[in-house]
Amino acid sequence: MGKYNPYDNVLAVVENAAKVLGYKESDYEALKYPERELKVSIPVQMDDGSVKVFEGFRVQHSTSRGPAKGGVRFHPNVNQDEVKALAAWMTFKCAVVNIPYGGAKGGVICDPTVLSEGEMRRITRRFTAMIAPIIGPDQDVPAPDVGTNPKVMGWMMDTYSMLKGHCVPGVVTGKPIEIGGALGRSEATGRGVMITTKNTLAKLGMEMAGTSVVVQGMGNVGSISAKLLHAEGMKVIGVSDVSGGLYCKDGLDIPGILEYLKTPKALLEGYNAPGVEHIANEALLELETTVLVPAALENQIHGGNADKLNCKIIIEAANGPTTVEADEILKNRGILLIPDILANAGGVVVSYFEWVQNIQSMYWTEEDVNKRLKEIMDRAFEAVWDIAKENGVEPRIGAYLIAIKRTVEAKKLRGIWP
Repeated sequence: MGKYNPYDNVLAVVENAAKVLGYKESDYEALKYPERELKVSIPVQMDDGSVKVFEGFRVQHSTSRGPAKGGVRFHPNVNQDEVKALAAWMTFKCAVVNIPYGGAKGGVICDPTVLSEGEMRRITRRFTAMIAPIIGPDQDVPAPDVGTNPKVMGWMMDTYSMLKGHCVPGVVTGKPIEIGGALGRSEATGRGVMITTKNTLAKLGMEMAGTSVVVQGMGNVGSISAKLLHAEGMKVIGVSDVSGGLYCKDGLDIPGILEYLKTPKALLEGYNAPGVEHIANEALLELETTVLVPAALENQIHGGNADKLNCKIIIEAANGPTTVEADEILKNRGILLIPDILANAGGVVVSYFEWVQNIQSMYWTEEDVNKRLKEIMDRAFEAVWDIAKENGVEPRIGAYLIAIKRTVEAKKLRGIWP
């Protein structure tokens, strides 16, 4: 496959959408470059007394439409180009669902699976202190991502608050409920994936009940997506995690699998049930199914495997799971793809709700959160579907037509400073 740079993927999609919109290069030139990139060194005393230095990043792609917004990823493969690409995707994701944020992303190169809780906490606190000058409720609002969770967000909020001398719950979202988190936040991204799947099938005149689906990845997004799709009556025939995949043509027992995964360090390779077959991750993507939900990492569907996929619809639950080269192959094969910046936007929508509640010191019920989320996701889906049909383009380009237009117009209205 050669060396893949996810930021090149972003630039290619921006160029394609800008051409359809009829923009001159000068109209969207600023979108090609992140506004700010910070690289930090994070010295941490490990449990054995040694000192190890970790590298971290925070990239703010755009603040034309509001404060920057985006997660913090703890993973061994974090790098600056990946963080830049994820920050840009956040800009467009916030724009496509029309919430008043720009895009940012952060990351630390580390492996949470080999770190103790104390080491994780010390890395988090030092990283937060290092990026503190450029984050805040009105500047840049971090959130959880791969390798981080509500507990990590609690540490980030506490660290920032200690530096400021008072409690600042709105500095991060995805926090525990007890310290300002939003009800419904932990399920929000998966719920958005379910809503998008439902909307897509409805447009095609298909019922959710009995329709087959494969979910790649059983982290927070994948597991909640599988749970909610199963609850809607879909037949989840395949799931996977880093250890491999499970397949059952008659449908997996998703509640049972989720219960099994609650055991500390549990992986799917250790799960067994009648009729369940263990398969490789590569084989999982090639299963015959109506819907495929990639909910793992970037670059999972690429030029090397796009012609082997055996699905009719792809709902991108992960960020950037499909390369530009694969997009073209899928288009030629007639596979409908609903892009990440729409399909997985539920998380940032409810993060926005959390931020609003923190700032106002008023809290909503979970029912209210889910109702508002559905309204925004439905409205965004209809807009993307309609503009794609009008312009005779794929939904990915349709989503970018909306997102880039909103971001470029905001930049134009504000003008170039000074």
